[in-house]
Amino acid sequence: MVTTTISDFRKDIKRYLDDVIDNFETLIINRGKDAGVVVISLNEYNSLRSTQHELSSKVNEHRLDNAIDKAKKGLSFHKDLIE
Repeated sequence: MVTTTISDFRKDIKRYLDDVIDNFETLIINRGKDAGVVVISLNEYNSLRSTQHELSSKVNEHRLDNAIDKAKKGLSFHKDLIE
């Protein structure tokens, strides 16, 4: 996680945004007392939205928890896709 001020961000916006995208950094731009902006890459945003969707219902959350438990216990299996 990288933190900067709005002034420093303006001075080197390209470098900051490149770091967010290329290095999966989270950038926090301080805007004063108890205010700020968080910048994340589009890939990270899409991943967070996907996770939020998957956990949006108790049924999905339960299925995911069961799948994780099975994987940890070695009860999962590999299956090739049919082309």
